[in-house]
Amino acid sequence: MCSHGGGRSPLVPSSTQQKMPGRSVWVLVLVLALALALPSTGQQHLEEAERIMTTTPVIDGHNDLPWQLLWKFNNQLRLPAANLTLLNDTHTNIPKLRQGHVGGQFWSVYVPCETQNKDAVRRTLEQMDVVQRMCDLYPETFACVTDTGGIRKAFQSGKVASLIGVEGGHSIDSSLGVLRTLYRLGARYMTLTHSCNTPWADNWLVDTNDEKPVHHGLSPFGKMVVEEMNRLGMIVDLAHVSVDTMKVVLNISKAPVIFSHSSAYSICQHRRNVPDDVLQLVASTGSLVMVNFYNAYVTCSDKAKLSDVADHMDHVKKVAGAQAVGFGGDYDGVTGVPTGLEDVSKYPALVAELLARNWTEEEVKGALAENLLRVFSRVEEVKRSLQGTAAHETPIAFEELQGPCRTSYGYPNGAGPARCPPAALALALALLLSVPS
Repeated sequence: MCSHGGGRSPLVPSSTQQKMPGRSVWVLVLVLALALALPSTGQQHLEEAERIMTTTPVIDGHNDLPWQLLWKFNNQLRLPAANLTLLNDTHTNIPKLRQGHVGGQFWSVYVPCETQNKDAVRRTLEQMDVVQRMCDLYPETFACVTDTGGIRKAFQSGKVASLIGVEGGHSIDSSLGVLRTLYRLGARYMTLTHSCNTPWADNWLVDTNDEKPVHHGLSPFGKMVVEEMNRLGMIVDLAHVSVDTMKVVLNISKAPVIFSHSSAYSICQHRRNVPDDVLQLVASTGSLVMVNFYNAYVTCSDKAKLSDVADHMDHVKKVAGAQAVGFGGDYDGVTGVPTGLEDVSKYPALVAELLARNWTEEEVKGALAENLLRVFSRVEEVKRSLQGTAAHETPIAFEELQGPCRTSYGYPNGAGPARCPPAALALALALLLSVPS
């Protein structure tokens, strides 16, 4: 009979017993095995983001792909290199849009400030035509729409609801008639200024040392522009405007407004961003800040990361409420975007970051799409309430217009011919030729 003396098992040699792990070691091994078998917290949040975005895709407030199509291809969309399925040297193409769960996009029909008082209207119409032709050439991907019903229908069909945003009031050449025409052609928001004053509104540079305020917000004609946009059902966009312009508009607009691609000034003190007192007005008016991804507006430097963008979204949520937050990437309109947000395919990663910060599913869905749809629906309601209101007909005063080559038909004492003396043209040409290339 074998002895059991000393408590040692007769089945296990002494040397083996000394090497066996204790209970705590086995528990550690089991925990590690389970950890390896389960997805990481980050992976779980990403999977949750993908699930949410399958039914509530992102509506982004601002993408400059049409400008890239002008710059690279002079708007020749049928060139092989311009194929939106294969295009690789832009932030945006069709595969990236699909991967990023982009269900709605305001395409910017941007024309530079240097077109003001020149060919801004023509250039704007050409860029609107580009958006329409994108829908014509890729009908399986893009659906050009003009209202909230169209956006929801595009969601259901798995297409990118494509809307037109006019980036800069200089695109209407100080004409209410042009504003109305752009609306009829599909424009659904207009940014009141770009990085230049119009004859009726101040831009953000007046809040720096680069320019001086002219209108301290809006001129009387500028207020008429806002009133007419309310009547038409065109969303007023306050990206790029001065703080005074922001405050005037938020106090006079009958409908909520958007900042299509702006961030929080308290996080990055850049004058393109929205200060806290304005965020409070955003909250009280039911308006929306669609947070920008441009590094210079995110960190006030040339580098940023995805979490820095989430900081801006957190701040807008804290000051104005979760219902005031949206996405306004500014892709293809900027030179530097954050690490982790390299192109339009990366929206799920940002949503995952919000989930990791304890944003609820309802709050995330709001930021993705429902907040914009709410604002747009309210704009449409205001339009219906103003259906009996006559269009504004009073033109801007002729002396408020700028540029040397303007006719004066219809104005008192207007002889008609353009104010464009040959001598002035010759002088301008001489100056141009004298500038070194």
